[in-house]
Amino acid sequence: GGCRARWLRREVLLALALGQLVSLLITSTGFSSSELARRGINAPTSQSLLNYILLALVYGGILLYRRQPLTTKWYYYLILGIIDVEANYIVVKSYQYTSLTSVMLLDCWSIPCVIVLTWIFLKTKYGFRKFFGVGVCVAGLILVVFSDVHASDRASKGPKPLKGDLLVIVGSMLYACSNVTEEYLVKKNNRIELMAMLGIFGAVISGIQISILEREELHSIKWNAGAVFPFIGFALAMFLFYSTVPTVLKICGATMLNLSLLTSDMWAVLIRIFAYHEKLFAHCQVDWMYFVAFACTAGGLLVYSYRSS
Repeated sequence: GGCRARWLRREVLLALALGQLVSLLITSTGFSSSELARRGINAPTSQSLLNYILLALVYGGILLYRRQPLTTKWYYYLILGIIDVEANYIVVKSYQYTSLTSVMLLDCWSIPCVIVLTWIFLKTKYGFRKFFGVGVCVAGLILVVFSDVHASDRASKGPKPLKGDLLVIVGSMLYACSNVTEEYLVKKNNRIELMAMLGIFGAVISGIQISILEREELHSIKWNAGAVFPFIGFALAMFLFYSTVPTVLKICGATMLNLSLLTSDMWAVLIRIFAYHEKLFAHCQVDWMYFVAFACTAGGLLVYSYRSS
């Protein structure tokens, strides 16, 4: 009974549920980005701008209503904004040069980076069970990659795979820095201030970057419903993602967040099957290994989140 109570502890279940929610949200952003790419629209910073504006308006409005002074110096939020904007930009940019499979594998580099950063700066202690859970989660992802789910993708390595792979590695390191910084800030201060300041500085930085790098691209876009809806869908999914992440970070930390995001590709396959009615079992040869991988990753999350006392 005591063991079952530990496994069914409310915060553990909440962390697992929220982790899968953010995984589904990040999957939704991937579908929106894919639709924009299919239409020949290449404006990664512009995709993120509306999300930062929404964060600034919603959480900035709450912050102004409360009339509370900032608990953290503004320049720390400026640094976080730069890291977050560039992480999003670099990873989205990498899809132009390397394959989806390479991005999936190399994006896992954020997990050891998060573990090292939280161990050094946040003094987080990791036992054998935690590392075992991390290993099981990553093994589940590798099973997906090397199964036939992405058989067609493996045939295409991209025009410049080395450049793309390096971009993914750099982006993963920036994501790790962003997640650990957010974990520190949300545990020290409050979620409203973090989201408001990240939205304000993220919007300003994105606007400057767009004026330099994506101005011509935006002028060339034919703004019809097919182009506008993916932009709006991406922004709404990212807004909900950013709004949920601080809660996950506060409950279980940056490592658990990154482990939860490993299931995003698995959710993408299920969405294609049930929402788009694609016959993936026929065209992509999804076999038993896919289900083993999903169970493996889910089991790793349970092992990592389990607390003995």
